[in-house]
Amino acid sequence: MSDPYTTLGVGRSASEKDIKSAYRKLAKELHPDRNRDNPQAAERFSKVTQAYDLLSDKEKRAQFDRGEIDADGNPAMPFGMGGGGFRGARPGGGAQGGFDPRDFQGFSGAEDMDISDLFEGLFGRGSGAQRGPRGGMGGGMGGGGQFRQPPPPPPRKGADIRYKLAVPFTDAATLAKQRITLADGKTIDLSLPQGVESGTQMKLKGKGQQGPGGMGDGVVTIEVQPHPFFTRDGDDVRLDLPITLHEAINGAKVKVPTVGGAVMLTIAPGSSSGKVLRLSGKGFTRKGGTRGDQLVTLEISLPDDVAGLAERLGDWRDERPVRSQLGV
Repeated sequence: MSDPYTTLGVGRSASEKDIKSAYRKLAKELHPDRNRDNPQAAERFSKVTQAYDLLSDKEKRAQFDRGEIDADGNPAMPFGMGGGGFRGARPGGGAQGGFDPRDFQGFSGAEDMDISDLFEGLFGRGSGAQRGPRGGMGGGMGGGGQFRQPPPPPPRKGADIRYKLAVPFTDAATLAKQRITLADGKTIDLSLPQGVESGTQMKLKGKGQQGPGGMGDGVVTIEVQPHPFFTRDGDDVRLDLPITLHEAINGAKVKVPTVGGAVMLTIAPGSSSGKVLRLSGKGFTRKGGTRGDQLVTLEISLPDDVAGLAERLGDWRDERPVRSQLGV
């Protein structure tokens, strides 16, 4: 993926407001619902959404700016073992090839160390143990308190297969079923859990790789996609709603979008910009099954040409000290 700042067309010093404004503009332009016959637009929409998802997260943005993660949110450099500690086992050594003292490079004198000394320090030399060719433990230990060969470990299951599932904002809020294609080509419909959010993991039992001990599992990590005009606030959904000056002064009933479809909202006469109205039960589903609310913030929108409005106002002035609470 390209640089997220470049994808959104903003500079590295862009504010949160600048990033959000750039995303909204591009999301409206490239949204799949407006570009059904343009797959390139859908691809760009996905990249723009991914870039906004990273830059709108303060922690992820800081990590990216410091070079700790890449544009996909993955660590920029895999973890490795430094010098002076344990080094990886050489072929023929370690868990698969048996013990080799040379694998313990972090200990001085490891080349000459006799592993039997470790056992003798634990069990004592007079415990009845028989010593092997190099003084090691041979033939087990008979009688009470004797050392016995541990049973072999059970066969291991196959490896898990991990998936990332991008879920539309409104689908996550309403818990709409999501279709996912597995590594074997089969598709299944997933029921999202209550309280779902970005980072939620779902386990698909037996949908991993085959192993001696059976099938591993599928692990699905959910990524809730940003929305052009909805934002999440805990379990609530927030929306900035433009209204006209006429609607603000005289009151009105207006249609408002929600995650579950449009509803009618009553605006009281004399409503100001910044007033918040609440639509109960129109938010995200909590783990207990209840739902959050939708919080609608009114924003009075004036026309570009206000000459007619100014003429109607004439010499009228609003003399209220509306900024007194700011100390000015």
